[in-house]
Amino acid sequence: MDLPVDEWKSYVLQKWSLLPKSIQVTISTAETLSDIFLHSSSLLQPEDEMFLKRLSRGYLVGKDPNAPLFYREEGNKKFQKKDYMGATVLYSKGVSHSRPNSEDISLCYANRSAALFHLGQYETCLKDIVRAQTHGYPERLQPKLLLRKAECLVTLGRPHEASQTISDLESNFAAKPTLAASQFQVLQRTLCRLKVKVQEKENLTETSPAALTKALEDMDLREENEQISSTSSSVSLCTDPLKGRCLVATKDILPGELLVKEAAFVSVLNPGEMPPWHGGLESKWDTRATNGDLYCHRCLKHTLAPVPCDGCSYAKYCSQECLQQAWGRYHSIECSLGGLLLTLGAFCHIALRSTLLARFEEAGKVINKLCGEITNRDTCLPESKNLAQTLSCDLGGESKNKGKTVETPIPGCDINGKYENNYNAVFSLLPHTGNHSPVHKFLCALSVSALCRQLEAASLQAFTTGLRSSKLKAAAAPGLYPELNIWGVAMLRHMLQLQCNAQAITTIQQTGSEKNLITNSRQVRLATGLFPVVSLLNHSCSPNTSVSFISTVATVRASQQIKKGQEILHCYERAIQLLLGCRHAAESFLLAEHSVVGEIEDDLAQAYAALGDWEKSAAHLQKSLRVVEVRHGPTSVEMGHELFKLAQIFFNGFAIPEALNTIQQAEKVLLVHYGPWNDEIQELQKMKSCLLDLPPILVGPNQ
Repeated sequence: MDLPVDEWKSYVLQKWSLLPKSIQVTISTAETLSDIFLHSSSLLQPEDEMFLKRLSRGYLVGKDPNAPLFYREEGNKKFQKKDYMGATVLYSKGVSHSRPNSEDISLCYANRSAALFHLGQYETCLKDIVRAQTHGYPERLQPKLLLRKAECLVTLGRPHEASQTISDLESNFAAKPTLAASQFQVLQRTLCRLKVKVQEKENLTETSPAALTKALEDMDLREENEQISSTSSSVSLCTDPLKGRCLVATKDILPGELLVKEAAFVSVLNPGEMPPWHGGLESKWDTRATNGDLYCHRCLKHTLAPVPCDGCSYAKYCSQECLQQAWGRYHSIECSLGGLLLTLGAFCHIALRSTLLARFEEAGKVINKLCGEITNRDTCLPESKNLAQTLSCDLGGESKNKGKTVETPIPGCDINGKYENNYNAVFSLLPHTGNHSPVHKFLCALSVSALCRQLEAASLQAFTTGLRSSKLKAAAAPGLYPELNIWGVAMLRHMLQLQCNAQAITTIQQTGSEKNLITNSRQVRLATGLFPVVSLLNHSCSPNTSVSFISTVATVRASQQIKKGQEILHCYERAIQLLLGCRHAAESFLLAEHSVVGEIEDDLAQAYAALGDWEKSAAHLQKSLRVVEVRHGPTSVEMGHELFKLAQIFFNGFAIPEALNTIQQAEKVLLVHYGPWNDEIQELQKMKSCLLDLPPILVGPNQ
């Protein structure tokens, strides 16, 4: 979820409705982000923070000492049924909830190593065996673990290491003959079998472990651009009076040519479906596998054996190296804020992480840039008004503009005119402040203010290290240290930037059972990322490029021939274009009332809702509604569910009269089928209560 949870959005909307008209006007007409943030922050009350804390506590992101045993037992059930993949996921959940250097974590690691062994993941199995031993695996259980280690080494073609492990095991038997006779006999037989295997392997040439599959050679840029990092030399950065910055071809480009290969400046994993816990042991410990269980929270690499953070159960990594890098750069500050960040959404999380990463760039530049956001009054103007004189666009060969003085560099470039993947480039992305509704800006500003209060309460000095400056004292928001106020303005800027500049990092996941003759797959959203170079591409409904992702790296290829001097474009809605194509095809041979047509319209509504385009989302959902009405009737339960979704869309888009009307229709239908205690009806009543508390000026038709 990119934006905050619905409960917090409703709460903030109601708070906005109760503000005096003069304060609403002050925030609505504020010229700068600093003014919006300062005014909003001053309105954040202790009761607002308490409400947000209650929502945040619903997410179980801490270590639960009772969870490891539960997950280990559930994993054992899967293991006994030979569902080794399911067992691996459950053991991993047990690892995540265990304290370091405890018997719980050592047992979960050991059990996971057994499941990985049966999955043929021998290298990963060995790593888990070492982890189990490092965290104090019980001495009484060591023989079984060492046998598994020897078995892995033999299978991997490492007989010398296997022989040493067997020798160590025999020495342990001799020194501590604590096993029962029957157990000892079983182990002896296993040892004899392994010794035979070792001898067979020693007669063969020892092989090294299989290397990870290397990316195709053509995934590298043939010749990197000197002006724009992570970009082909076939591309140039230019400016246009109307469009602002854009990328233009410096020569004819063939279909399939790689134009951009850029790692995300920042990315935040979409953990998957993580509904807040509201009580009840049945829902307390979730046994489902989500993205958060299967992908590294730093590099987004798929992993069967994640290594968890020592302080929380939420953050998991593909290796100890990724864990340490994440901890050093941002997670040491995020660790205690997991529930709050899930409540406030991915955009707020990315905004925080962007500012945390900014600390590792030159401190003086960062301070000056952030202070400038506080003091300058032209930072929210359209980009074209700030680019009266810009670097010329050189389309190959020698520049025709030699001798001309360039006074204003392209925003995001350094003093040498180079555009790089760094915080300077991220900060230069436009927030389009004037295009956001006042309520949305208030929601973002109040959310960031609440996050800053939590950072202040945690006394996180590392967050503001190097930012002590007398310039900041005059700009402090009430109740906040001036340093956090500066970072708060930066985070608000990033939240607003992300509405247009965020990239949905996707991956292909298999669906259905492995026993199916035909394997199905689907594209899923894995994370949300910020790519400074990719963000330079302007949108077109007829793009000439395609974008794909490998972990945190975005690649942009030409999808058709691009002529020299032609702008390089891509579609911000990749899934939407596919759905529109499906709809166009369906219209050629299906009736308008066909169920498939309705499903396509419903999917389009969901896609536009994910982008925050509530108006288009509502338009497509209304078309889906007409199909449902024809097929199921105006008072059917299916009609009630569709009306409920439409009410949510209108509510989120602040289309207040339409929302109230749709809520009334949905209630009328759903009450007949479910009675007053249905969850959807309860939610409709909450939305209606919130909207009816708004002042008349907000409920009028002009809103």
